[in-house]
Amino acid sequence: MLDAACNLFSFWYDQNMHDVTDNDKLNLIPRFPACEPRAAGAPKALDGIRIIDFTHFIAGPLATMILADMGAEVIKIESPERGDEFRYYPPVRPETPGRGVPFKWSNRNKQSLALDLKSEEGRRIALELIATADIVAENFSTGVMERLGLGYEQCREVNPRIIYCTVSAYGRTGEFADRLGFDPVAQAESGFMSMNGYPDRDGVRTLSPVIDISTAMMASNAMLGALVARNHTNEGQEVEVALFDNAMLMTGYAPLQTIYYEEDTKRHGNVSPDTSPSGVLHCQDGAFYINCGNDKIFRRLATQVLDRPDLLDDPELANRNGRMIARDRLFPLLNDIFAERPWAYWQKRMRAASVPCGEVRSVGQAIASPESISRAIVHRIEDPQLGWVPNVASPIRMKGTPLVDPVAAPSVGADTDKILMDVLGLSSADIKDLRRQNVVR
Repeated sequence: MLDAACNLFSFWYDQNMHDVTDNDKLNLIPRFPACEPRAAGAPKALDGIRIIDFTHFIAGPLATMILADMGAEVIKIESPERGDEFRYYPPVRPETPGRGVPFKWSNRNKQSLALDLKSEEGRRIALELIATADIVAENFSTGVMERLGLGYEQCREVNPRIIYCTVSAYGRTGEFADRLGFDPVAQAESGFMSMNGYPDRDGVRTLSPVIDISTAMMASNAMLGALVARNHTNEGQEVEVALFDNAMLMTGYAPLQTIYYEEDTKRHGNVSPDTSPSGVLHCQDGAFYINCGNDKIFRRLATQVLDRPDLLDDPELANRNGRMIARDRLFPLLNDIFAERPWAYWQKRMRAASVPCGEVRSVGQAIASPESISRAIVHRIEDPQLGWVPNVASPIRMKGTPLVDPVAAPSVGADTDKILMDVLGLSSADIKDLRRQNVVR
């Protein structure tokens, strides 16, 4: 198993750390602890909740994974041919085709049923599963589920208590309902991209799919809210989250500032338009980010960290608005002071003085950081083909109903037989016949 683990990590490392010199390599393999199991017999927050998951790519699958982590049974319905196309995003190991790293990241704790929804028999099976379920989640293009006979009204006929969560680009109604959309497009059209980067260049998209991720969080919240509502009303409902709507929310308070100031938000690079000093500074051995959000923090910085109480005698530096005006001279001054000592020295003093700051890190450095290791953010979980795989832990920590022990994302159709037998009561002969008709895989 250790050999498989080493081979797996070597492949990941080659794919993701190719621009790091040998001297800079982080030796992360020994730092992946095994995932600590949940307490035996501990209850699950969503025990008994079944989700039929028709989602693909990021926002939809991540939303259902959040609920799977809480103990919901998630049955992922996939095409028998290739399954979710996100399976093929690199890196993909030859030993596990169709289970690339991005797919593993967003599909743990799920079962996979490979089902041909274009066949009459496939649709019948899907509806039978929905009749047993609490939630249906889908993020197809507008109209696809209806054409398949699996729209909300059609699902409601077989299960009046069903919660039907739809994730779309621009909503399911209105003049833009037919438009396709992905995270970078939503970043561009919402104004989110225009806020990021430097004022003398074009706006910059975030490489992390933050709109997809935050949309997934909103969708999981919507499904949980609908479950609570159903406890009161005994009725299901349709809930919807649109990528564009969420992207607008992710611009923060900028829309209201734009309305009140009657001018568009400007890019400010790494500095804050509201506070100073807030931005990237450099010490003797690297870069760090500091965030002095108010006068009290700057006072502690000047007196307890820098031993420069004289900075407070400068009338321009003594208050936030003045420091904003004086940013062009304040940052060089601070850089000169910080350059005298290494990060370890300054970090210790800023921590003691409660000055918010953090080292500017690469993703690889963040994985190996003391904070990440202390929180067991990345750990190893068992994999049936590779021995183990790295896993990024959920940020949710629940004491009374701890999250389930993570299970690696499945291969296409890995659980077809089990689902059809356990949920629908089909026999081995029934399943063999369905497979002969290419209805299932």
